[in-house]
Amino acid sequence: MQLSSTLTWLVDEAAGSPGADRFLAKLGARLIKDGIPLAGGALTLAVPHPIIARRTWLWRAENGEVIEAVGFAPLGLGGVDSSGDAGRRWLSGLATGGAVHEDIVGAGEGGPLLGWIGSRRFTEAEMDRLREAARFAAAPLAALSARATLSAALEAYLGRRSAARVLAGPLRREVGETIRAVLLYGDLRSFTALSEAEPPAAVIAALGGWFDCIGGAVHAFGGEVLKFIGDGVLAIFPVGDRPRDACDAALRAVVSAKAGMAHLDTTRRGQGLPPLSFGVALHLGEILWGNVGAADRLDFTAIGPSVNLVSRLEGLCRPLGRTVLISSTVAAETGAALVPLGTHALRGIATPCAVYTLPDD
Repeated sequence: MQLSSTLTWLVDEAAGSPGADRFLAKLGARLIKDGIPLAGGALTLAVPHPIIARRTWLWRAENGEVIEAVGFAPLGLGGVDSSGDAGRRWLSGLATGGAVHEDIVGAGEGGPLLGWIGSRRFTEAEMDRLREAARFAAAPLAALSARATLSAALEAYLGRRSAARVLAGPLRREVGETIRAVLLYGDLRSFTALSEAEPPAAVIAALGGWFDCIGGAVHAFGGEVLKFIGDGVLAIFPVGDRPRDACDAALRAVVSAKAGMAHLDTTRRGQGLPPLSFGVALHLGEILWGNVGAADRLDFTAIGPSVNLVSRLEGLCRPLGRTVLISSTVAAETGAALVPLGTHALRGIATPCAVYTLPDD
């Protein structure tokens, strides 16, 4: 069977594309080389993600640029909600005089959606060739979708940096690396009493609000949540060449989280619910970041003396009457104004720790 260069590429090489963006760009360029007068293209994939419903990549033929549009609306039972689809709207907006041609790739309504627009209207023969390309694209796009699904699931449960490490490394115990990072540990206070007094749905809603505030602030300033532990959260801000940047980012995240929790408490009071008190601690130190667990059940996490210290430091928030406590290692690297609270012994930590807080805490 004699195949065109485009179909040969789809059979032999396309599944190895590093991502959907490069797949779309290369496919469009090859179709143009085969004589299809394309002005742009779009590829939409459904994504198993907590908040993202679909991802669409948009390709412009004149410069080869690919941009991404993310849809947050929930998916219907049929998979990608193509009504008002971002790809179709973008292609139509190119105003080239051509008509949008779309193909659902693979069997069923929930498969990837490939769309094209020409510099003029496509002939019947050209549309047949686009349909043929879509049929041959089913296998490589299935491989790309499987990789994207795995990556999205790992990122949702582990965080982006940790997911990338898991995908790149062997699935064995004791595989990891030592890194410096600012560690953030936060914890709700009186959560046990809340759990006993409120129905499960209300407890889950309270946890969701707390985690949205602290986790959203961490991610907004470049950190990563490593783990939710009951009502606690452990996050890191990896240190590169400039420790001060990581410390300042962590402090800004804490200030942002406090503001978010204040807004959440205002909302809860309006609903007749009690406010949520919490404590947060920051510490700069080394951690072992990698795989721990049983031989056949692993966890990717951070361990080490620094993790223990930041957890114990957060435990001082209640007795010191503070929401935020900061270790001397963070205080030494940041230019932010901090208030010293003296040196305190931490349970299980041999050396007493100099403790600081924020001026308005």
